[in-house]
Amino acid sequence: MEILLFYSVALVAVLSGFLVIRCQSPVNSALGLVNTFFCLAIFYVMLHAPFMAAIQIMVYAGAIMVLILFVIMLLNLGIEARKRYTHGIVWSALASLMVLFGTIYFLKRGRVTGAEGDLTAFQIESIGHTELIGRSMFTEFLLPFEIASILLLVAIVGAVVLAKKEV
Repeated sequence: MEILLFYSVALVAVLSGFLVIRCQSPVNSALGLVNTFFCLAIFYVMLHAPFMAAIQIMVYAGAIMVLILFVIMLLNLGIEARKRYTHGIVWSALASLMVLFGTIYFLKRGRVTGAEGDLTAFQIESIGHTELIGRSMFTEFLLPFEIASILLLVAIVGAVVLAKKEV
C-alpha cells in the first residue's frame, strides 16, 4: 500500500513540476510549484520526518510562495514577457539533458561509501527528529544559522527602506 502511495505522489509531483515549466501564466506556474511542495512534504511524512514536512509546508508552500506570487503580481508579468525569451528554451533543454546524462553516468559508475552517521535508528526514535535538528542547529551549525538570520534581517530592512522611498 505504501509503494502505491509513493508512486501516485511521485506521479503528481512530476506532473506538477512539468506544469511549472509549461504553463503560460506565471500564477498557474506558481500554483503548480505549490503542489510540488506539498508532494515533497508527503514524501517527508513517508520518511518518518513530520517536522521536516511541516517546515516544508510552512516555509516553502507558505512563505516563499507568497513572496513569489507577490513579485509576480507586482511586476505584472504576462504572456508577452514569456514570448521574448523563447530562444533560450533550446539551450536550457540541451544543458538539462547534459546534466541528466552526467548524473546518470556518475550514478552508474559510482559506488556507495557505506559511511554511517553517529546516530542509530533507536536514538532517533527515542530522542526525536525535532530535538536532534535543534541540537545540531544550535551547536554545530550556530554560525551559519546566525549568518542566515542576519542576512534575512538585512533583507527586511532593505525592503522597508525601498518601500518607504516610494510612499
